[in-house]
Amino acid sequence: MGSAKAWRQMVVLVVVGVPIVSAGGAEFAYDGFGGAGLALDGMATVTPAGLLELTNDTDISMPKGHAFHPEPITFRRRRPTAASFSTTFVFAIVSEFLDLSTSGFAFLVAPSTDLSTAMPSQYLGVFNGTDNGDARNRIFAVEFDTVRNPEFEDINNNHVGVDVNSLNSSAAAPAGYYDDKADGAFRDLSLISREPMQVWVDYDAGNTEITVAMAPARRPRPKRPLLSKRIDLSTVITDTAYVGFSSASSHVLVKHYVLGWSFRLGGGDAPALDYAKLPKLPRIGPKPRSKALTVALPIATTATVLAVVAIGVSLLLRRLRYAELREDWEVEYGPQRFAFKDLYDATGGFKDKFLLGAGGFGTVYKGMLPGPGGAEIAVKKVSHHSRQGMKEFVAEVVSIGHLRHRSLVPLLGYCRRKGELLLVYDYMPNGSLDRYLHGRAADEPVFLDWGLRLRIILGVAAGLLYMHEDWKQVVIHRDIKASNVLLDGEMNGRLGDFGLARLHDHGADPHTTRVVGTMGYLAPELMRAGKATALSDVFAFGVFLLEVACGRRPVEEDADDDAGDCFLLVDWVLWHWRNGAITGAVDPRLGSEYDAAEADLVLRLGLACLHPSPEARPSMRQVTQYLDGSAPLPELPATYMPSSTFAGTDRYQPLFDSWSVRQTAAAMSAATVSDIGLSGGR
Repeated sequence: MGSAKAWRQMVVLVVVGVPIVSAGGAEFAYDGFGGAGLALDGMATVTPAGLLELTNDTDISMPKGHAFHPEPITFRRRRPTAASFSTTFVFAIVSEFLDLSTSGFAFLVAPSTDLSTAMPSQYLGVFNGTDNGDARNRIFAVEFDTVRNPEFEDINNNHVGVDVNSLNSSAAAPAGYYDDKADGAFRDLSLISREPMQVWVDYDAGNTEITVAMAPARRPRPKRPLLSKRIDLSTVITDTAYVGFSSASSHVLVKHYVLGWSFRLGGGDAPALDYAKLPKLPRIGPKPRSKALTVALPIATTATVLAVVAIGVSLLLRRLRYAELREDWEVEYGPQRFAFKDLYDATGGFKDKFLLGAGGFGTVYKGMLPGPGGAEIAVKKVSHHSRQGMKEFVAEVVSIGHLRHRSLVPLLGYCRRKGELLLVYDYMPNGSLDRYLHGRAADEPVFLDWGLRLRIILGVAAGLLYMHEDWKQVVIHRDIKASNVLLDGEMNGRLGDFGLARLHDHGADPHTTRVVGTMGYLAPELMRAGKATALSDVFAFGVFLLEVACGRRPVEEDADDDAGDCFLLVDWVLWHWRNGAITGAVDPRLGSEYDAAEADLVLRLGLACLHPSPEARPSMRQVTQYLDGSAPLPELPATYMPSSTFAGTDRYQPLFDSWSVRQTAAAMSAATVSDIGLSGGR
């Protein structure tokens, strides 16, 4: 059998599609992870098919996932330097949206499998806001990041980075590979393409050099690496360390899969993976069409077109009964334009029994699109007259119709007819949040507990972050309020009503100069300059936070006050904050059934968003970080001093010395209906 030393070096092969493991854990290969015995925590799990699933798209209660080879690796054995190593793995990132993802994942070498202090979201479950950059971490990682985080100096939202004790990468490159079949031309790869990709990471101890290469799965390793960096890992990796993967979830739910993985310590490449044994990714989307259908479909399509042409004359006469305004320039908007007849039939001729609500912006009807399996829709009829040219207005409506986010009500399209503009949305079966917060007891169908309120707040915040920073253009909503937050069948909050929204390119200056919106939600700079920005949306979101937490409108007339004074919600919350009990402003209907720490955070964040200086307000990215706990909310300035006495109780200065909500309300009351725009106060 040979010497004991030779026995320790013998490689043991386990032919079950899982590990090929050498003694001491210096070499292993997983062609699938069924029975692998990995050390897992958080969301990480091994599916019945043998896929390592680091995160999933259903559970956000454990926002991190880690998976490590169960045995530690000895990187130093009677020598001062860390040994060379090589690893390769096949992964796939499956996002709910093809153009949007949460943060990515990382391969890492760490001194321990305990990463309980690490934070989710942009920290990838590896570091936190305190220890990022701390040399005592002793962690080496290769990140595959799908979100650009300026605080880490990320190069883009689709990159590979080499990390040493920090998410500020020592070297980074856009995801892709150099194609040997095309004279080394660089090919971009989308990390969230849902397609499997293979990665090779090698450390040469002699040259103290790290190389990283990647390519689509089943392609050979490119000759030229994607990244190459001189780093002496002897100063980083501990004598004995663990190798594995880390990932974290955020507002956009994503699945991170690893299909196979191998590792070798010492010289030589990691063992090759057997593609035939790797588990298959779950099917995404509809089942592929059969070959017979591929042949028959063009024939059926041609026959359908001919049939349509044959009866076109008779249909044309019928359509004349539903005359629309249609101009040549609207042809480019194609499917975004709805036929009036379809909307007329869908709403039963806009009968009162289908009326969902009415306000300053128009009337809203419930409808069902014609045809089998027709979708439920909400149709809003609004005035056709706008200071902005109709062509520009419709262009923006169509552009905003391309927004796709789970926390936004999809704007499906529009129709024009006889002085009316009709906007078509997805129907939200549970109506508006306003009805649940302020409706009379007789028509209040469900009491919103604190958990539901917080989930709605998080959803609206995620939708605004997508509109402000993560879409191809900046979208300013301009009318954020409880009545424009709709609830779907699962009581998730979705921001809707984009009739006042405007958009502009990232980095460009918005040109809006009309004051539009609803009294009580308008930022003070709108009254001075009339220019809406993302930060004026943040102001309105701050009012919304107070409204949801307190269950009261921003401005309420006091029927018992002969002087005609009104209740101001921000004053109410500030009074409680000044007296050291800000949670006393929480909706009394909740009783004691709420999380005091969460309510304190929501109310103080609301006040922070209401700063009269736009530059002092947090961005929506900061707001979401405060809400999910990935960043601490700064303390409010302690400069609000009592200045007078009112009704026998101490009063204090308005929110800030330079501005008061009362002044905004007074200025708004003097504005004309046309200046207020298309949405009146409630």
